[in-house]
Amino acid sequence: MTHRDTQLAQLGNRQDQQTGAVSLPIHLSTAYAHPGLGQSTGFDYTRTKNPTRTVLEEGLASLECGAQAVVTSSGMSAIQLVLGLFPAGSQFLVTRDVYGGSFRYFDKLQAQGFYQFTYFQDLEELTSLISDQVAAVFVETPTNPLMQEIDLAAVAQVCQGHQTRLIVDNTFLTPLRQRPLELGADLVIHSGTKYLTGHNDILAGVVVSKDASLGEQLVWLSNTTGPTLSPFDCWLFIRSLKTLSLRLDRQEANAQALAQELSQHPQIKEVLYPGRGAMMSIKIQDASKVDSFLRALKVFTFAESLGGVESFITYPTTQTHADIPQDIRESYGLTADLLRVSVGIEDPQDLIADIIQALNA
Repeated sequence: MTHRDTQLAQLGNRQDQQTGAVSLPIHLSTAYAHPGLGQSTGFDYTRTKNPTRTVLEEGLASLECGAQAVVTSSGMSAIQLVLGLFPAGSQFLVTRDVYGGSFRYFDKLQAQGFYQFTYFQDLEELTSLISDQVAAVFVETPTNPLMQEIDLAAVAQVCQGHQTRLIVDNTFLTPLRQRPLELGADLVIHSGTKYLTGHNDILAGVVVSKDASLGEQLVWLSNTTGPTLSPFDCWLFIRSLKTLSLRLDRQEANAQALAQELSQHPQIKEVLYPGRGAMMSIKIQDASKVDSFLRALKVFTFAESLGGVESFITYPTTQTHADIPQDIRESYGLTADLLRVSVGIEDPQDLIADIIQALNA
């Protein structure tokens, strides 16, 4: 078995036996000819299956050690696809510190009477809340934006005791740093827009199932509802995955250097960094200086996404988590002094210097 770096670098190679093309061809056709009545090449309609997308999905399933991957048009469509597996009235337990877009969607579904969502802070609270009536537990680890980690193996054990599905958002760490399916999760989701593609130019989502039966349900649901990722975006996704390991190694090293430096700065109240990956949050001493700090940045970009080669800083209070009511946000630590930092591949000294000069502006 080849190593993951080799799998990534070789993804899509040797697929075109006729021409020997090294770069995987892009199959743009939406329809495919049938050899005869009741016969198929394996491809009928591109919403159902596409040759370029198939290569990507097989590669992602292998990376996450899963049985089946489905790629979608965005991270949120991936979440929607997963929730479509569950019947109306299902109950879900969700990590309290969760991406604002997920909260917004869950809140709307609950208001419409489709599902019920209850939030938990840690493993102890999860254990007290779970019952046989809970359909699934939805976990972000590290959480967004407080960077809290949860023991996935322990959560999986709790879920298995109640025949409850475990869904893990693995966007922040990627399968190179964390493989939830190996720890007992049933489903993994990604905003493929972030680290997996990593250049801030592709919108995509990913769902990977642990077992084939669940994977078949995902494929059926995807074909039925159509959150399809285009062949060109699939090709860009494959090309981007080839450098994932190189990018993440550099981003993580930069994040570790930045976290160490900022933890000693007098204008930084707290650095929230789990020690791995390239996401962190910082709390500054004076929240009234957030605007001037953001305006003074020269290397970092003040923007809402993450995981790209360029370093970003996000202000969750008015951006990614604005739909979470203020009293709820602040009750668990998402306060107005917090900034979320996505560390890129630039020279670490330039990143450190940029934040320091912005703090002093």
